[in-house]
Amino acid sequence: MRALAPRRSDWASVHLGRDLPAGLMVGLVALPLALGFGVSSGMGATAGLITAVVAGAVAAVFGGSRVQVSGPTGAMTVVLVPIIAAHGASGVLVVGLLAGLILVGLGFMGAGRFIRYVPVPVVEGFTLGIAAIILLQQVPATLGVHVEAEKVLAQAVGAAAEWASHPQWPPVAVAVAVTAGVLVLARVRPGVPWALVVVALATVADSVLHLGLRTIGTIPAGLPAPSLPAVPYSDLGSLLLPAVAVAALAALESLLSATVADALSVGQRHDPDRELVGQGLANLAAPLFGGIPATAAIARTAVNVRSGATSRLAALVHAGLLLVVVLIASRWVGLIPTAALAGVLVATAVQMVRVSSLGALLRSSRGDAIVLVGTAAATVLLDLVMAVLLGLVMAGFFVLQQAARSVRLEEVPLDDTDHSDEEKALLDEHIVAYRIDGPIFFGAAHDFLLELTEVSEVRVVVLRMSRVTVIDATGATVLADTIARLEGRGITVLLSGVRPQHERILRELGAYDGLAHERHLFATTPDAIEHARLHASRVVHQPDDAPAGGRRA
Repeated sequence: MRALAPRRSDWASVHLGRDLPAGLMVGLVALPLALGFGVSSGMGATAGLITAVVAGAVAAVFGGSRVQVSGPTGAMTVVLVPIIAAHGASGVLVVGLLAGLILVGLGFMGAGRFIRYVPVPVVEGFTLGIAAIILLQQVPATLGVHVEAEKVLAQAVGAAAEWASHPQWPPVAVAVAVTAGVLVLARVRPGVPWALVVVALATVADSVLHLGLRTIGTIPAGLPAPSLPAVPYSDLGSLLLPAVAVAALAALESLLSATVADALSVGQRHDPDRELVGQGLANLAAPLFGGIPATAAIARTAVNVRSGATSRLAALVHAGLLLVVVLIASRWVGLIPTAALAGVLVATAVQMVRVSSLGALLRSSRGDAIVLVGTAAATVLLDLVMAVLLGLVMAGFFVLQQAARSVRLEEVPLDDTDHSDEEKALLDEHIVAYRIDGPIFFGAAHDFLLELTEVSEVRVVVLRMSRVTVIDATGATVLADTIARLEGRGITVLLSGVRPQHERILRELGAYDGLAHERHLFATTPDAIEHARLHASRVVHQPDDAPAGGRRA
């Protein structure tokens, strides 16, 4: 419980100059989303606002990510609509409470660690699909039209068709200007909350020039007293399965969102088990105030990171702003053009797509490329859970296919079968050699490679790669991270016996970049060990005042 509880170190990274503007920007972006998701779920706009305020604040304090933003999401509303149709508002509240209990239980059982087995192409494909969904969701607001449709793609196509029959240029101009302003200014001066400045300018311009843009409109001035409808205890059995589905979606979306947030920010590492507990507590709290089930929101989290957030304070400011808006500032916030907020989200979607990472994965192997594209397409056309499951199935298929092709009998010379005596002697020289046998893929990469980062009293590590049969994008990524960590601690890493078929993926995904230079690649282990002895002797004879951990020849 102590490991999963809030701690003082959570607030060590607070930066008021970054967190306050980021929280304000996220609050402005979250306001129309909370209203819309509340309405689309069938519980009403007020329920969406309550969820954003209560769940957002609770998850910010108890969650496992410093920059995550939680609240109602579009994926969750899709799951809630049939529950409301079958059980009414009371059923949704009970499902939220049950899902919260399930999430807390999963966190205490350590289930969050299983997210690391999701392959990198699945995460990247999921992120690309989410970015596409965000773009498609903004088409109606960008064009200044309103279209109802179940699927976001159909909604975008319908909005484009309606706009073509009666073109309206002011909303398009505002959305394009805001998008371009945010993207260009962010490159010119990173770290400044340009989105907040650009949205404010767009609102002033609309008021002064009377562009007649569709705005957020009126929102409730104040929240009703918390009240719970009669709880249908007789329906608990029938509500258990929907609660499991809600908990699974909340866990999956929150952990993937936290993974995406780690990738978008520098030095961020979330605690998956604590994130599950935080989301569980948020879902326990929201229904008590009449809110709907919540999860981490990738779009709002991306806005938070891109706006410069460094700590949990930004998410708390977001929740506090929404509460203030509801109580006293609804009139002014209602003047913000929806086209301006659409521009902010379009810019966020563009910034979520890391072209270099996608290009590396598409070039690395045919299987990784298919998994990435398939996951992205399924995210847009199906739903988030199905997309990730489909991605995992595809990734598993290609890994098993590669493993099956690599199975063969080889005649190994006797002098290459046992280096145990030599390795024991090397330990006295602060050199350690590891022989990696079998495949390095998403299911096994973390199990042994990350242990290398814990070695101590060692000056040189030799990784013998000749018996690696299969390596995929996730294995190469973890290997690159392991090499970078060891080199960062002043431990020289040498690679020996890398097979030709593995060189391209290791080079594309940065494993070679982590080495001091290309001369630390060797065809045979004896050559690598001879070079390792040279390094060890240099470290022994360097002066006491020489800098430790520097790059070595």
